[in-house]
Amino acid sequence: MPVIEVSELRVSYGGRPAVDGVSFTVEEGEVFGILGPNGAGKTTTVECVEGLRIPDSGRVRVAGLDPLTDHDQVARLLGAQLQQSRLQAKLTVEEALKLYASLYPDPADWRALAERLGLTERLGVPFDKLSGGQKQRLFIALALIGSPRIVVLDELTTGLDPRARRDTWRLIEDVRDQGVTVLLVTHFMEEAQRLCDRIAVIDRGRIAALDTPDGLIRRSAGRTVISFTPSAPLDPEDLNRLPAVVSVQCADGRFTLTGTDETVDATLTLLARRRITVHQLRVLDATLDDAYLDLTETP
Repeated sequence: MPVIEVSELRVSYGGRPAVDGVSFTVEEGEVFGILGPNGAGKTTTVECVEGLRIPDSGRVRVAGLDPLTDHDQVARLLGAQLQQSRLQAKLTVEEALKLYASLYPDPADWRALAERLGLTERLGVPFDKLSGGQKQRLFIALALIGSPRIVVLDELTTGLDPRARRDTWRLIEDVRDQGVTVLLVTHFMEEAQRLCDRIAVIDRGRIAALDTPDGLIRRSAGRTVISFTPSAPLDPEDLNRLPAVVSVQCADGRFTLTGTDETVDATLTLLARRRITVHQLRVLDATLDDAYLDLTETP
């Protein structure tokens, strides 16, 4: 049985649908990502999973439990880092960690979490004196302190610098390796591609695609691009006849071809056969960014 089940979920605000028939399942131990533009319905969807919002219709189950009617049981299984949160202004980092740890029968070691998230030197600092990134790291620690079976992370690394972001990614990988299921809402394509086993792309309240990161990339219109400057003249028509070529452009003696990996292999074979060397060779593959832009509509 999937650890999270969402079926035909619908939520409207003022008669306007925010979530319009969203369905997906999350398997135990999986990192499941949700991508989408601002206002697409991502946060509303995860709030229904967390039991923080009542849907208009549809079915949500967390470990077979209803997040609304079985809220206390779900709360013991699920940790959450919300998109927007606050604590009392004068509550210190250490006090917050100890307080939250006291609410669970088998909490994680709050000192180890503080160390892993770079909060050890800030333990005595009140909440309102923390930077935005430090507050974000504290909320991640609080989401994990109950040793949850499932953790929901909404905009996990917003406000973190590149080093802190990568440290947090390693922490989430460790959490996943311990068997914890992660539901991750993010805008960072690199984050989604590195962490997620599968991704649902939500656009205008509906799921536009659901696949692995590599599967989404393969389904996109993005192409492999090869560019180079040859040491001897080349006829563009010779390049146009190569397998899977989509386009050939030449500007100031530099060629740019779009196609597939087969195109790249054929191009290099042609150049070698003609004993032509190349300068400034570049090969760029389609990315999750390309897939995302293909799947989401321009406002």
